[in-house]
Amino acid sequence: MKALRYGFLLLGSWLALPAAAQEALTLPALIQQTLASSAASQQARAAREGGYWAYRAYQASYRPQLALQGVVPSFSRAIIPVVQPDGTTAFQSVRYNNSTLAVNLTQNIGLTGGQVVVGSQVQRFDDFIRTEKRYNNQPFTLGLTQPLGYFNGLKWGRRIAPLLYQESQRQYLEDREAIAQRVTELYFDVLLQQVNAAVAGQNAQAAAELLRVGREKYALGRLSQSDLLQLELNLLNAQQAQTQALLDAETATVSLRTYCALPSPETSVAPALAVPTAAPAPPVVPAEALAQARQHRAAVLAFARRQLQAARDVAQARGTTGFLATLTANFGYVNQAPYLLDSYAALQNQQQVALAFSLPLVDWGRRRATVRTAELARDQTQAAVTQDERSFEQTVLTQARQVPALASQARLAARADTIAQRRYAITRATYEAGRLSLTDLTLASAAKDVARRSYILALRAGWVAYYSLRGLTLFDFETQQALAAE
Repeated sequence: MKALRYGFLLLGSWLALPAAAQEALTLPALIQQTLASSAASQQARAAREGGYWAYRAYQASYRPQLALQGVVPSFSRAIIPVVQPDGTTAFQSVRYNNSTLAVNLTQNIGLTGGQVVVGSQVQRFDDFIRTEKRYNNQPFTLGLTQPLGYFNGLKWGRRIAPLLYQESQRQYLEDREAIAQRVTELYFDVLLQQVNAAVAGQNAQAAAELLRVGREKYALGRLSQSDLLQLELNLLNAQQAQTQALLDAETATVSLRTYCALPSPETSVAPALAVPTAAPAPPVVPAEALAQARQHRAAVLAFARRQLQAARDVAQARGTTGFLATLTANFGYVNQAPYLLDSYAALQNQQQVALAFSLPLVDWGRRRATVRTAELARDQTQAAVTQDERSFEQTVLTQARQVPALASQARLAARADTIAQRRYAITRATYEAGRLSLTDLTLASAAKDVARRSYILALRAGWVAYYSLRGLTLFDFETQQALAAE
C-alpha cells in the first residue's frame, strides 16, 4: 500500500495509449514547464519587462536630451496683402523659402522642475522674386525656463518611480508563485478525477467478480435473490460511476491543458499524473514569516507608493490652481548676413527675460474644492492602506499557522488510506468465504474510496498551502533563502 500510495500511476481507461506506453508527469515538472512556456508566465514576464522599461524612461528624463529640430524646406508661393505707408492695402505676389535648423541640448532640473536649454540655430531666407538670400544665425544660446508655484512632477517622480520599478520586480516573483499554486490546484483536480476513475474501474471489476461469485452461490442455494439483485445493482452503479468519472477527468484535463500549454489531444495524448508525496513542511514561525513578507513582498512597496501617489495628487491640485508663474531667461549671440560664414563674424549679444503669471481673482471656490477633493481622496487612501496592511499581516500569519496542521492532516490521511485499503481486502476475502454480509462489504468499499479521495485532497491542501506561503513571503523556508527571479 505504501508503494501504491506514493508511486501509483493514475492512467485511466480514457487515455488513447496503453498505460505501459506512457510516462507519468510529476507536479514539479509540470510547474517548471508551465513557468517556461505558458501564457500566464509570458504575461508575468511582459509585466516585469514593462516595469523595467518604464523605469528606464523615468531615468532618461533626468539625463541631457540632444535633439535636432528644423523646418526644411518651408516654401511658399502666394499673393498676400501688404499694408502700405499711407494705410492702404496692396496685394503682392511672393515666392520664398524660410528654412530653420537647430540643435538643442536640454536638461531637466528635478529639484525645481525647471529646464536648462543650450542650443544653436540658423535660419535661411530665400526671396526667389528678388533673387536674394539672408542668414539669421544664433551660434550659441543659453536659456532657462523655471515654473514658479507649479506642480513639480519630476520631484514626485523621483520618489514614486523607484518604488514602481521594485514593485514590478517583486510582483513577478509573486506571479510565478501564483502560477505554481494554480498549476497545483489544476493538477490535483485532474488527479482526483483520475483517482475517481481508477477507483470506479476497480469497483466495477470487483462488482463484476462478486456478481459472478454470487450467481454461483445463488445456483447452489447459498445466496438469497435479494442479495443477488443487490449485487447486480452494485455493478450497474459502479459502471455508471466509472463513466461519470471518466467524463469528469476529461473535463478537468482540458483546463489543465489550456493553462499549462500542454499539447492538444490531436497531437498528443493526455499525460498520466503521478501521485506526489506530501508537500514539504519546514518549521515556520508566524512572526518570522511576517518579517520575511514585509521585507520581500510587493504589497509593502505598494502601500508606501499608494500613499505617495495620494500626496502627489494633493500637491498637483495645489500646483495647478492659484498663483502660477513662469520665469524664462535667455542670452546668447546672434547675427545676420547674406552668407553663412559672414553671419559668424561680429556677433551681437541678445538677452531675453520674461515673467508670465496668472492669479485667479474670483473662481467661486474652484481651487478650494479641487484641493479639498484631493485631500479627501488622500485620507481615503490612507485608511484603505491601513486596512490592507492589517489584512496582509493576518493573511500571512494565518497561512504560516496552517502549515503544520496541514502536514499533520496529510500524514493522518495517508495512514487512513492504508488502513482502509487493508480493511477492504480483508473484508472482501471474508465475504467471499461466506462469513460476512454484503452490507459489511459495501461499507468497507465505500470507506476505502472515501479514504483514497481524502488522501488526495489532503495532499492538494498541503501543496497549495506550500506555494501560497511562498507567494505570501517570497521566501523559501526549506533553504532559508529569499526567492529570486531567473
